[in-house]
Amino acid sequence: MDSHLQPVITLTNNVHIPDLPVLPSFNPEHLLNLTDSTGMIQHALRTMPNRKEGYCTDDNSRALMLTALAWHQGRYPEALKLMSVYLSFVHYMQTDDGYFHNFMRYDKQIIFDGSSEDAYGRTIMALGYLVAFGPAPQMMKTAEDIFLKAAPHMDNLVSLRGIANSLVGLCVFAKSQDNNSQQLELINLLADKLIAEYHRYSEDSWCWFEEVLTYDNGILPLALVHAYEITRNDSYLQTALEAIHFLETKVFHDDILYPVGNDGWASKGGDTALFDQQPLDAMAMVLFYQQAYQVTGDKHHLDRLMQSWQWFLGSNALGLPLYDEITGGCADGLQPDRVNENQGAESTIAFWISYFAVAQTLNQ
Repeated sequence: MDSHLQPVITLTNNVHIPDLPVLPSFNPEHLLNLTDSTGMIQHALRTMPNRKEGYCTDDNSRALMLTALAWHQGRYPEALKLMSVYLSFVHYMQTDDGYFHNFMRYDKQIIFDGSSEDAYGRTIMALGYLVAFGPAPQMMKTAEDIFLKAAPHMDNLVSLRGIANSLVGLCVFAKSQDNNSQQLELINLLADKLIAEYHRYSEDSWCWFEEVLTYDNGILPLALVHAYEITRNDSYLQTALEAIHFLETKVFHDDILYPVGNDGWASKGGDTALFDQQPLDAMAMVLFYQQAYQVTGDKHHLDRLMQSWQWFLGSNALGLPLYDEITGGCADGLQPDRVNENQGAESTIAFWISYFAVAQTLNQ
């Protein structure tokens, strides 16, 4: 066994998993490398932070969620220090009406581009996790204040991924609170929006929420499984399982994950692009299967969880690992003949969020 690898702690629930995976040790070096006193720089030139590209709320929110998971599972001191930086960035980017700017230049000038429902949803998701798993009441209360100030915008979301990310965050937030009829009403509202889009586009040969499979696909059924866990509305779970079954026919071949390629996507009636495969998509699949296994106990989801995780480590179309054990970073994508040499924020965070999802599942 390589010296950098550590076995996963023995399972305590007597679940048998063939070929129990080995997880690398948590290595926050590249996260630290990409983070300064302002926040996480969004892109890298190979392993060097690319300051010319500045910061974004998207990545700082995902990084905030990562630190909440890391702290909850391992009490890593690096996570605690980084958490404060990312939360401060999110707070600074929140507007007076509760929404969020997305981009900031390296000279700390906000780019006024109309903001992004995706970034809003990912921030809601991260804040929900911090409220649920934060290290101290003061920090959790700050996250709750930011969350509640932003929450009124959920009613008007139209982007499917903005809706789905927000719904996940809202459900995680609601589970940590006393029963709240307004939160339950909002969970149903967002879930019903996803259900409506599913029925609009689905037919016998296409069971999905839109006419094309693009990016972060697993987040859509993931949100419905979270909503089911709160509401016990069977239609949410049924739709999520139908959708993921369809998605599996597009992205799994011989039990290897082939995320829909960024270079062309997958349109109804068309071909599925093989490359450029993105870590964000593998992470969404990991998170879906973690939640689906937790809610249903179906071993199929556990198997798919491990197959999705192994994509990062080399069980993929090229047989090449995207995770860099030396730097603790993750390559930005899988291209036709190689992995992308750049190790940006989104990719590295996607790897480590997936890591903690797998670790939590294996040690339940």
